[in-house]
Amino acid sequence: MRLFHPLLSGAHAPDRLFACLGAVLGIAFAAFVSARLLLQPGDLPLLVAPLGASAVLVFAVPASPLAQPWPVVGGNTISALVGVAVYRLIPDTGLAASVAVGAAILVMSALRCLHPPGGASALTAVIGSSAVHAAGYGFAFLPVALNSLSLVAIGLVFHRLSRHSYPHRPAPAPDAGLHMADIDAALEDMHESFDISRADLDALLSRAELHAARRKGR
Repeated sequence: MRLFHPLLSGAHAPDRLFACLGAVLGIAFAAFVSARLLLQPGDLPLLVAPLGASAVLVFAVPASPLAQPWPVVGGNTISALVGVAVYRLIPDTGLAASVAVGAAILVMSALRCLHPPGGASALTAVIGSSAVHAAGYGFAFLPVALNSLSLVAIGLVFHRLSRHSYPHRPAPAPDAGLHMADIDAALEDMHESFDISRADLDALLSRAELHAARRKGR
């Protein structure tokens, strides 16, 4: 049964159920808005598949740097633009798909909007339907950007009601003798990227140090 233990630290059943409700509302609202504002002709989808992955991040892990409003909107939209550009430059679909995803990661990283579903947005622009290809760069705005903005709008309202911080703001770190330079040095030693901000790491580890000190003082 260890395989079914929660992968996310601090995850609780009520929060997971609430995240499910948020995803339902977010996707439904995106579909509602797109149905009324998608003005381009053709068979463009009202919703793009990467939005489902974006919903998981926004509602299940709202503290993640990858789930913040700019990564959601910028990551999906910019990646779709990259995908369209690559599709027009490289005639071979397989090669274009590979280059589009790699280029999307590079551009998202440079613009500080890394968002995993962005890779799928870039891929969709390459392997999508004829309507997607006919829309050209417009596909990145309708429906990709519109979907993303709609999802973030619901996320802002939903997390305000659920008392989660979104856009996420790290809690103040108690003074436990740990400095941000120590966090940076530890991250440099490990040579890994973690899905948590430096400020959140500082707050978490500082609180852990205080609890450890209290436990030892008993």
